[in-house]
Amino acid sequence: MKRLLRILLAAVGMLAIVAVGAVVYVTTFLDPEDFKPRLTAVVQEHTGLELALEGPLSWSFYPRIGVSVENAQAWLPEQQNDEEAFAAIDRAEVSLAFAPLLRGEIAVDGLTLEGLRLNLERDAAGEGNWEPLIERLAESEEDAETVLAPASAGPNTDAGNLTVVLNIASVEVRKADIRFRDEMTNRLLHFQQMNISGSNVNPVWAFPLKAMFTLTSHNRLDGEKLERSPDLTTEVNLETRLKLALAERRYVLENTTLTTRSRRQEEGEAQQVDFRAAEIVADLSSQQLSVREGSIEASLRHPENWQGALTLSLAYGLEGDWQAETARLKNLQLTGPDGLRLSGHLNLEEFRQAPRYHGQLNVAPFNLRPWLKRAGIELKTANEAALSDVALTSLIEGNLQQLAFSGLSLAVDNGTYTGRLEVGLEGERLAFNLEGDELNMDSYLPPTNAMPQANRVVGMSTAHANTPSSPSNPSELLPQRWLSGLTLEGALSIDQLILGGLDFTQTELAMDGEPGLHRLSAFNADFYGGQLSATGRLDSRDTILQWALQPQVSRVQVDALLEALSEEASPIRGRVELEGDLTSRGNTRDSLVRHLNGKIDARLSDGAILNINVSREVCELVAQLEGEGTAREWHSDTRFERFDATFDVSNGLIQSKDLLIALPGIQVQGEGEFDLNSLRFDARANTRIVDTADAACRVSPQLERLTLPVRCEGHVNDARDQWCRFDRNAFQDSLTELLRTEAGERINKEVEGRMDDALERLDEKLGEGAAEEIRDGLRRLFN
Repeated sequence: MKRLLRILLAAVGMLAIVAVGAVVYVTTFLDPEDFKPRLTAVVQEHTGLELALEGPLSWSFYPRIGVSVENAQAWLPEQQNDEEAFAAIDRAEVSLAFAPLLRGEIAVDGLTLEGLRLNLERDAAGEGNWEPLIERLAESEEDAETVLAPASAGPNTDAGNLTVVLNIASVEVRKADIRFRDEMTNRLLHFQQMNISGSNVNPVWAFPLKAMFTLTSHNRLDGEKLERSPDLTTEVNLETRLKLALAERRYVLENTTLTTRSRRQEEGEAQQVDFRAAEIVADLSSQQLSVREGSIEASLRHPENWQGALTLSLAYGLEGDWQAETARLKNLQLTGPDGLRLSGHLNLEEFRQAPRYHGQLNVAPFNLRPWLKRAGIELKTANEAALSDVALTSLIEGNLQQLAFSGLSLAVDNGTYTGRLEVGLEGERLAFNLEGDELNMDSYLPPTNAMPQANRVVGMSTAHANTPSSPSNPSELLPQRWLSGLTLEGALSIDQLILGGLDFTQTELAMDGEPGLHRLSAFNADFYGGQLSATGRLDSRDTILQWALQPQVSRVQVDALLEALSEEASPIRGRVELEGDLTSRGNTRDSLVRHLNGKIDARLSDGAILNINVSREVCELVAQLEGEGTAREWHSDTRFERFDATFDVSNGLIQSKDLLIALPGIQVQGEGEFDLNSLRFDARANTRIVDTADAACRVSPQLERLTLPVRCEGHVNDARDQWCRFDRNAFQDSLTELLRTEAGERINKEVEGRMDDALERLDEKLGEGAAEEIRDGLRRLFN
């Protein structure tokens, strides 16, 4: 045993002496500069690059065996030497472990690149300057083993006699700089201060890998030359464990963490995004990519609209096939503030040429209001809780141009809507076919200022016109710029719709058109015992919106309608028929009212004035004038046979000159106007007794010419009992004319005495002092 030990020690000693001798020989008699021509020729032969080694090529033998080169540059074949090099390095070093060489193995101990510079370019046709280099390397891949064999070794050298053991203790890339000029997108990307490090790099086990760099982006190719600030600056930090399967061309990244901090030119605070994955598998042979237990966490900031950071978290899995051009995002789980919880999956097809996608989306109930505020949309709704309970479930499908929600089920507050919704991703198209159970539009409209009930009726119908108690709102009602290029197609069916405090049931709406020209092709609803329908048009192609509306009302119960508007008992009842043709222009409420024009025909049938019988009042007054009495039974209401009127609308002023109310034996004619701009009105009506078969009472032919005038004027904010009054002056003139015609000089004090009772009753009906004024007028007439 002792002898064996002495033999082994002698062998080791001899090997040490040989190694020392070899080192002495190499360092003494071999000059590494002699390898430069050979190295330059080999690089040009196999890559086509023209290599210039301007720095020294040197050996290192302690503490490791290695070779280093400094200041190397390489140009593409089509480049001139006075151009900026395609690639360059400040220093590169490769070192080998000494002990494996004694066993006939090559074990790379370290690989270092300092100051690597690459200039990548892609032309307008999409061809990169690096592509010919890649193709050339692929063609010469079989000769890679003999690339670095020394010329002195002779033609029969077999590089395979040395076994390469790929287990690099340390790999470092320091201060790399890569520029990418993309003429296709007119962008310049610059990877700066790139540092990459790995340890124990081997093809069998996973090894740690770290990388960090700063990426700047200019939206102009000459952005750097003009010394402009980058449009986007991103700091990137990557940590992972990389497992190589070089033979199978399969790469696995384990426990990957990628952090980015991005800042736009005009923004002060960075937007941070953290990407994590338990496993990423890239199989280049089958061209497949998979991500297991992936997650993205974002901390986003908006200095103008947001207070603090917006934190979002997305969990997902990914399976992709590059050759088949398919990918599947599965187990999607997006969470965020204000109750945001989104789940689903998404399948992609033909993502390289014409991407298409389909999948399913589920959104749990959440508060939409703060999300709209973050998007710069400040909501001012009558109901402060509106849009605070929104949920969605739907199949989705689309491409890069449009997105469609099919089988949509959307819950908004108390309403649920189902159907299909399609949107153009550039905002050029909107199509929908939806059915809903309930929609209260008043909850989503701006709140109305506190105003008297008398103003609510008109306030709703005139879209909150400019009044002393309701100031005008100059903001635009509709996004005209968007509408000018929008194609709108839609159908909506709502069981119960509330708008302006009014109830619409079984509402159906249909819209169509072309870019900028939108048509309301149909609007139908059951409306207070009758039907409401309308057609219209909105032209947004010019700078000023042009509106047209043709409403039609059929047999609507006017008493129920008025009570819904005013929340007070209606003074009349009946069924109204209405037809209109209206136009306007503008995009504010004031402008729409100010430019409202058109015509409205209205009829009221089966009607009555409630809680007062005009026929009784008139007949009793006539009986008093003729010295008689009435003994018939009177109904408590005034039933009329017809109520017709035509309204002309001119710049917000509604006028009628043919108001007609026909009662049994009594006829009321009038005229008037209502100004929607000022909400003031002025109307005059004359009541006349006519001798018909169904007359309320019999009168002499003389009294048939007597009219009882009524004047209604004021502002809608005035108390209702102050709106109308008996027109004493007009009645006195009418009565004076009648008496002058019939009585002449024969009228005496007896006639005056007979009228005292009638005038006293008139005084009770019309107000204190009315009878005295008429009596004085008669005295002046007959004296």
